[in-house]
This record gives sequence, structure tokens and C-alpha cells, in this order.
Amino acid sequence: MAEESGKRCAKCKRDRPLEAFARGRNRRDGLQAHCRECVAEYSAAHYRRRREAIGKPVREKADVPDGHKLCRACGEVKPHSEWHRNATASDGLSTRCKACRAERGRQDHLKRQYGITEAERDELIASQGGVCCTCLAAVPAHVDHCHNTGRVRGVLCFSCNAALGQFKDQPEAIRRAAAYVEGNAWKPILVAPGVYQLPS
Repeated sequence: MAEESGKRCAKCKRDRPLEAFARGRNRRDGLQAHCRECVAEYSAAHYRRRREAIGKPVREKADVPDGHKLCRACGEVKPHSEWHRNATASDGLSTRCKACRAERGRQDHLKRQYGITEAERDELIASQGGVCCTCLAAVPAHVDHCHNTGRVRGVLCFSCNAALGQFKDQPEAIRRAAAYVEGNAWKPILVAPGVYQLPS
């Protein structure tokens, strides 16, 4: 039974204050038999054994100052302002920092939308000589794909990608636009009042 002032831990055999024990509904005194420190130590050892058994690295406990958190993705300790909120997490913060979440979001978007990885996109850009494959000048940043088949065609700059979108991927419209820019516009010819001859 627990005394008013404290209780002895069944593991480390130390007399500890009642606050050092977590609640245990199935115990007569309403407190767990082992103190919080012993429970944490056992959990850490069990975690280490389990990770080693499945061949995964063991995450060592990091010394993190107050108001900061360690991002397991990039391994950096960052202030809480660099984290999104997550009400369901024990510390109220997301598991990854904002930068790592944004990077993961880009990777997921490429895979979900175009079925390619960042490495495959970078290979496309390299095969284009590092420039937009339409204007051959600007930095390519937007993956272009056929909206009917889903096939990735290349990586374009923002302006060229937007232009193709405005032409709704219609080659004939793009050819007419090129002819227009070159001064060969297909203009209807007036043959009588109110009567126009359309180009063939």
C-alpha cells in the first residue's frame, strides 16, 4: 500500500514521492508498481532491442534546449517556430519540421500527379540541357504531361507551361499562333459586302 508521503519502487527499491509513479487503475493503491524513471528506462531498453532485432537504426535521445525540437528527417534541432502545429501529438507539434514537410510534399506531388521521382525529373532536365525544352532559355521548373494519356513530355519554365495550358494542348492552335507571330496570319478575305472567303 502507498503511504501518504511516498511509495517504494518495486524495481529500483527506492522510496519515491507519489508523484514519481504513474496511475495504475488495476493496482490497489491506484499507482503503478514501478516509478516513472524505471518505466522509461525499461521502455528505452525494449525499444533498442526491438529496433536492433529488425535491423533498424536506434534513435538516440538528443539534448534539445527548451523551445526547440529535433527533426528526425533532417537531424537538425530547430525552434518551435519552424514546426507546424499538430493537436494530436504529445508536444503539439508535427513530427517533421516545415522544410522537411514541404520537401516531402513536393516528392509526394510528383509521384501522385506524374508517376515520377525527383531523380527522374532531374534526369529529364539534364537531358534537356538544363533549360526549358520549348523556349530553350529559362530554367525548367514545371513538369509537363499529356492530359489525355498522362505521359510526361518534359520539364518547362513557368511561362511556356502556362502558354501550352492556354492553348489546351491543341497542336493546330499552336501552329496557327506560330504562323500569326511570323506574319502569316490566316485572315478572312472580303469578296463582297458582308461576304468573306475563309482560308482553306
